[in-house]
Amino acid sequence: MRHLKAGRRLARTTEHRTAMLRNLITQLLEHERVQTTQAKAKEARQWAEKIITLAKRGDLHARRQTLRVVRTKKAMGKLFGELRDRYQNRPGGYTRIIPLGFRVGDGAAVSILELVGRPENLPKPRKKAGAT
Repeated sequence: MRHLKAGRRLARTTEHRTAMLRNLITQLLEHERVQTTQAKAKEARQWAEKIITLAKRGDLHARRQTLRVVRTKKAMGKLFGELRDRYQNRPGGYTRIIPLGFRVGDGAAVSILELVGRPENLPKPRKKAGAT
């Protein structure tokens, strides 16, 4: 039984899982949009929400806690600059998961994990041929 065991294992060792999620969060902060499997997106979403909440505090201790996860100076600068200003008045919900379907090779559910309120316009979904 898995009582009181939070988080997904993602079929990886602890070191591999944490390294993978740190890289995923760093890329999300740099590019503001990442395509990954649905399970990874759900797990990374929890980390991203906590990191952005820490950045909103903006003190030295928050920066040091964030450095445990975020791996590049570029992502740190963007997080404590542009993203901090963007989400300062928002009480939570900084990310969204958009399901895309299933991957051809192994049938894994694929999703897009993105930051809410991106400045660029998203492409509009295409209408189906039979729909009016």
